[in-house]
Amino acid sequence: MSGPDSLSLADAAHLEWARKLGRRGWGQVHPNPLVGCVIVNEDRTVGEGYHEVFGGPHAEIVALEDARSHAQGATVYVSLEPCNHHGKTPPCSEALLAAGVRRVVYGARDPGRESGGGANTLRAGGVEVVGPVWADREGRAENPAFFHRAKHASPFVALKLAMSLDARIAASPAQRTRVTGPEAEREVHRLRTGFDAILVGAGTVRADNPRLTVRMVPPGREAPRRIVLDPDATLPSGAALFAAREDAPVHVFVREDAAEAQIERLEEAGAHVHPVGRSQRGLDLDDVLSACGDLGVRSILCEGGARLADSLLRERRIQRLYMFVSPATYGSEGVAAFPSDAGVLRWDDFDPAGPPQQHGRDTLIVLDRQEHP
Repeated sequence: MSGPDSLSLADAAHLEWARKLGRRGWGQVHPNPLVGCVIVNEDRTVGEGYHEVFGGPHAEIVALEDARSHAQGATVYVSLEPCNHHGKTPPCSEALLAAGVRRVVYGARDPGRESGGGANTLRAGGVEVVGPVWADREGRAENPAFFHRAKHASPFVALKLAMSLDARIAASPAQRTRVTGPEAEREVHRLRTGFDAILVGAGTVRADNPRLTVRMVPPGREAPRRIVLDPDATLPSGAALFAAREDAPVHVFVREDAAEAQIERLEEAGAHVHPVGRSQRGLDLDDVLSACGDLGVRSILCEGGARLADSLLRERRIQRLYMFVSPATYGSEGVAAFPSDAGVLRWDDFDPAGPPQQHGRDTLIVLDRQEHP
């Protein structure tokens, strides 16, 4: 059995290109994973492709159609282990066997109980298989929500924070502050397209009146739902997020004993209201996330504010951090990104999900929570 140590520099380069191809599917394929594929025969790329749309052909099928007869005897590089089950499409492992490929190199193991095992099928069919090449952490970084759902029933939760160099999210409590520039804002809109829902607290709605829709980039396959945690049901009826409720539903979570008149007011504004249990810090997050799962929400991007972020981090609900860091500083008058004790965020619980990215003057740092056996 061949392993990652048998990779040449050319192998590594082709696999890296497959990874980058796969990322083109962001916002169009979830809850399916991002997957890219490259087919090489006699040192020449003869086919490539990626999973472009949910329900459409997988990356390997697109690449095989591109390669046609040149796939015979070729090496296939794919970022995720070829699937091994009949879903919306036939198994990619069988398609690769039928095409007569000689060798398959894959980056990450497929964690699915039904979809996994493609490597064994290929080996049984006489194909040389190299993989998984990437460490578990690196494989999860490409498709964190997909890997999370393979082990957990609750939705995958990511937290987006825009902060200054001194970890402030606003210049002062009463001042609305644009912390990052337009390039970072555009990246946030792109990130939204890959999540089922956007989550904020009612305080953020009152302070910033956000729409929480995708506007600065092409839309994803579905508009993300907007979720607001509003324990006392006091969200303003004229909030901007109610304007697009037909395309992107608004779900408001309130405490079980919230005033009935307030609940009716929110429903008249267009909200789907969900009473849930209380906790010492607000709403019971177990109840909230469980209800989100019942609604079909598999992934959530939390966009604030500081109190909600603090609660999610304190209860270890955050699986990924998107931290946009501006070169500005606001000093002691600024609103702290992490308002409670420093222990709420243990940096050694997280690993980098890749190198820092530059978006205009701002830097994006992405961290994933460590998975422990």
